[in-house]
Amino acid sequence: MTDSIPVGIVVDLLQAASAEHEVDVDELLAGIALRDQDTARVGYELRRLRATSDRWRRRGQELAALFSSARELAQLRDVDELLGRLVERAHDLVGTDVTYLSEFDAETRELRVRTTLGTVAPSFLGLRVPPGMGLASQVVEGRRPCWTSKYATMTQAPHDSGIDAAVAAEGLVSLLGVPLLAGDEVIGVLFAANRVEHAFSPDEISLLSAFADHAAIVLQTARLLARTQAAADETRRAYGELARHVEAMERASEVHTDLTSLVLEGGEAPDVATALGRALKCRVTHLDTDDLEDTVAEAVDRSRRSGRCAPAGGGRYAVAVLAGPTLLGAMLLEQGDVEFGPVELRTAERAAQITALLNLKRDAMIEAEQRVRGDLLADLLSDDPDRRADVAARARARGVHLDELRSVVVVSAPAELRRETVRALRRTGGPVGEHADRAVALTTEPDPAAASSSVHATVSRAVRAPVLTVGASIADADADLRAQVAGALACVRILPALGLHDAAVTADEYLPYTALFGPGEARVAAYVRRVIGPVLDWDAEHAGRLLPTLAAYLGNRMSPVATARALHLHKNTVLQRLERTAQLLGDDWQEPDRLFRVTVAVRLAHLTKSPSAKGDQ
Repeated sequence: MTDSIPVGIVVDLLQAASAEHEVDVDELLAGIALRDQDTARVGYELRRLRATSDRWRRRGQELAALFSSARELAQLRDVDELLGRLVERAHDLVGTDVTYLSEFDAETRELRVRTTLGTVAPSFLGLRVPPGMGLASQVVEGRRPCWTSKYATMTQAPHDSGIDAAVAAEGLVSLLGVPLLAGDEVIGVLFAANRVEHAFSPDEISLLSAFADHAAIVLQTARLLARTQAAADETRRAYGELARHVEAMERASEVHTDLTSLVLEGGEAPDVATALGRALKCRVTHLDTDDLEDTVAEAVDRSRRSGRCAPAGGGRYAVAVLAGPTLLGAMLLEQGDVEFGPVELRTAERAAQITALLNLKRDAMIEAEQRVRGDLLADLLSDDPDRRADVAARARARGVHLDELRSVVVVSAPAELRRETVRALRRTGGPVGEHADRAVALTTEPDPAAASSSVHATVSRAVRAPVLTVGASIADADADLRAQVAGALACVRILPALGLHDAAVTADEYLPYTALFGPGEARVAAYVRRVIGPVLDWDAEHAGRLLPTLAAYLGNRMSPVATARALHLHKNTVLQRLERTAQLLGDDWQEPDRLFRVTVAVRLAHLTKSPSAKGDQ
């Protein structure tokens, strides 16, 4: 037996202690006579040195992987991509079944699962952890790693039913969570989990914690860079917006200068459109009320109500040219090189106001001329012979030849739109004016129906409201104009009672009605009283409905069934009312001659009672 070991064997033993593969100690010491206890002692020390060497080798590999991961993560700038890569690297380092990262919300104190690797349950991603619940909250509150080898029996943190269900669905058993710390601020929790019971070693906890420390710094840096980039983008956007606003204000100032010059130099509406188009680098069209197509007309109506530019489709905007409630036209802007913003649209609205002023100035001159022509029309319709004296000569002096006038058109429009109606009628070229609260126009059109239709179309486009026009022929303006206008006025009064509120007709079409409602209306009332007076008195005294029933009966071919259906009554009720009518008018009221007179009287009674048959529409 010997206590000494040759140097060569010692070297072999030391190399065995650091070798990556297992070495047989007994084989190395076979040629040396050592006591058994010495051989066992050498073997024990060799194994201890080997375990230490393995541990340091593994730690070196882990540190190398850790630094490599840190360098890779530091190169990423997109936060979402960084979170995904962070979880992926942690998964490779620790080697657990599942790795995931929960982001901490400092305002709500909640944790939300942002990124996972190895999960199978779709509900796990996005899982929210309420404040104070589960292992994750314990990590946040303690700012230290926390773990459990068996989550189901964990007692160190309160359970939440939603979290427990998600963990069970994923099949997780053991969990290790480490905080992501940026200074004193917790920005999240990094988890490593297994689907089997597992006691996490200090080395595993230390490794994941070290990785989390590096990852937190990188993640916080990426967030700060993202915020800085967002702030820089917002600053650039604000500077760009400011530059555009300054440019728009310069264009607006240029337009203002040009428009001021136009007003002072006597420019007209098309000149305003040209100046506006030049400043806004777009096409601007000035439209009269007759030029408004359907799509543009709708936009002009919206602009008219709001006083602002209105989209007209296809990158176009329409702005109404208004003088109070009166529509004088519109301006249509088509998108060009300059994007339409608030300043550009306000500039267009001011240009529309200038256009309205120029139109009013032009119209004032035209109105002065038309006022003279209106006076001619008033003289023609006057009963005073002195006013009609030499009217033909005065008309010729104004360029109006009475012998060329062939039609007169009476126009009924809402009272508040009468001025706009007269403005529209001036485009017909003949004498225009107001008479008996109606607008009247004389034309050279020989066909009164065509004249009525033309005037109706012109006025309807201008006022965009229901309009009634009644045309009549005139052979001699000085001789028969008053009679024809009187007949047309009577026709205008009676048309609403006949259900017409927006139409172009001639007086001859409704000659029977105009004959009755012309001079001598008192005789009509007397006729009605004489024929059906008892029925009218009964209705007045008993708040009855005999007259409407009688009208419906005559209008439905004297059929009680049809009458009952029209009045929504029972047939017996209609028969009872007809029986009462027979008692009042006599049993022979349905004889042919008597029935004709009763029918006329009932019709006239309805027309005279209609509020629309008298006065304005």
